[in-house]
Amino acid sequence: MPESADQHSSAPTRQPDGYFATTHWTVIVNARAADSGVARHALEKLCKTYWYPLYAFVRRQGHGPHDAQDLTQEFFARLLEKNYLDDAHRERGKFRSFLLASMKHFLANEWDRARAQKRGGAHPHVPIDTQSAETRYGLEPAHEQTPEKLFERRWALTLLDNVLSRLREEFVASGKAEQFDQLKVALTADKRTIPHAEMGARLGMSEGAVKVAVHRLRARYREVLRAEIANTVSSAADVEEELRFTFHVLRLSLHASRFTHHASRISLHASRFTHHASRITLHASRFTHHASRITLYPSLSL
Repeated sequence: MPESADQHSSAPTRQPDGYFATTHWTVIVNARAADSGVARHALEKLCKTYWYPLYAFVRRQGHGPHDAQDLTQEFFARLLEKNYLDDAHRERGKFRSFLLASMKHFLANEWDRARAQKRGGAHPHVPIDTQSAETRYGLEPAHEQTPEKLFERRWALTLLDNVLSRLREEFVASGKAEQFDQLKVALTADKRTIPHAEMGARLGMSEGAVKVAVHRLRARYREVLRAEIANTVSSAADVEEELRFTFHVLRLSLHASRFTHHASRISLHASRFTHHASRITLHASRFTHHASRITLYPSLSL
């Protein structure tokens, strides 16, 4: 017998009052010497989450894979070692802006000096999956996109990936991993096209229960998305601005992908046209050749 939605879904987790006092970026920008260790841990956690957009930025700047890996690693090492709190306090606002501005400064002013120093000993380390980094970069759009635009696109996609991971962890913890895997398509699909009945058949739920579960999943997704953004900004007003920025970047990315797809199809049709034109030219040449032979040997035409 299909179960009800209440048996399959849990209520969204609400954020407590004063939530912004403890988000990662707020901890960093408000830090002082007494709690700088806490701030450093918060910064390290953010860096581990958002290292790839910076790697993609460096690669799009024209650096090869090995140099990009070294640059990204060295940047994070120096960011975690130096007195970054004053810079963070001045920047406030958004971690995204702080990180990109810091990387630009590093590439322009500090990279050659850092290599010349040949620093030794242990230093802070942000783990970078060097194999997946280049694999992921190889899948980036090939159209002419500035390093800054690529960074923004990757930042938005990394944010959404992190939100989905957190959501899945919640479902796994409550023993509902299969439900999440079946329902997650509803997060991006048009409401009118969601196959509620098919989902219900696979999950042993009624169609009505699936609709309720999807509604709750969407609501929880919005909450987790806002909470994830809150970790990278310093005020509630910044959350709304960053949310608009994220969807703006994703819309631009979608349009660019569609443009690239149409351009590829046009290129394909042009190639086929060129191929057919070449074959026509070949047949015309053969016809001319045979016509020449008939002219040389008129007896053949009798």
